[in-house]
Amino acid sequence: MDVQMVKDQECCPKFDIKKWDRKTFDLGKRQFIKETIPTLFHIPFPPMIGEKITKMMALATVAKKIDSKKDEVLVLFQDPSAFKSNIYISVTGNVPRAKNVKIPGNFAARVYDGPYNMIPKFVGDMNAYLEKEGKKVPKNDEYYIHYAYCPKCEKKYGHHYMILFAKT
Repeated sequence: MDVQMVKDQECCPKFDIKKWDRKTFDLGKRQFIKETIPTLFHIPFPPMIGEKITKMMALATVAKKIDSKKDEVLVLFQDPSAFKSNIYISVTGNVPRAKNVKIPGNFAARVYDGPYNMIPKFVGDMNAYLEKEGKKVPKNDEYYIHYAYCPKCEKKYGHHYMILFAKT
């Protein structure tokens, strides 16, 4: 299977808020592959995101390590600095020619619906939620975001859902 075949496959499944919102997940039980992209003050270069994700999905698909249940596949973004973003895709085992990693720890999850520029507000809301629940508020690099839809499916479904995962 090549990159073009991966591009032509079905797109994003309908997102189930109840499955993810206000739940805790042990991401250390999942295997991920990782890539890094440059950003400028947390703003990535859009063509680069698509290229990296397509490459990662192709590697995982060829290795038969992508979950057959599309709604179980997580594509996580983490910004450890203003000039770098990490992309993680969950897989079912080691993927040859990819950087295979684990993300250890328990993570509180909240679902939000809004544009990218609302992320700082969503992080503030998550911090308040964690304090109310008696959990520690994570450092900025302990947040991961999964966007439920690609830009095309966002238009199709009329929502910009994201899951904010905070290490607790």
